[in-house]
Amino acid sequence: MNKDCFIFRFNGLRRTGVRLTQAAALALVLAMAIPAMAADARAVKSRVAPVYPEIAKRMRITGDVKLAVTVDADGKVTDVKQVSGNHSLSQAAEDAVRKWKFEAAGGSSTMEVTLNFAL
Repeated sequence: MNKDCFIFRFNGLRRTGVRLTQAAALALVLAMAIPAMAADARAVKSRVAPVYPEIAKRMRITGDVKLAVTVDADGKVTDVKQVSGNHSLSQAAEDAVRKWKFEAAGGSSTMEVTLNFAL
């Protein structure tokens, strides 16, 4: 085997090693992130259904509204911000979620809540 062939094979193995290292690092990051995301999810003790805005009904506006909800240690909603969805539906969604109660936990947490508006 000549020197050029050996260098080519070594470089190919080195690239494969880099790919394996990158894949292992990605798998490690995902394995650490999944339990962290599950820890933020808190059970809802009581829900209040949103009131469908009359103008949205007349215009036949439907869809999902995603909200970022901050909950304190006692389970009270302290902050609600729209992440995505129709603006004509978002105020009704925010008003409803502000009245929700969550399970108590060791501290405050932020989670994403999706409300579906359908006619």
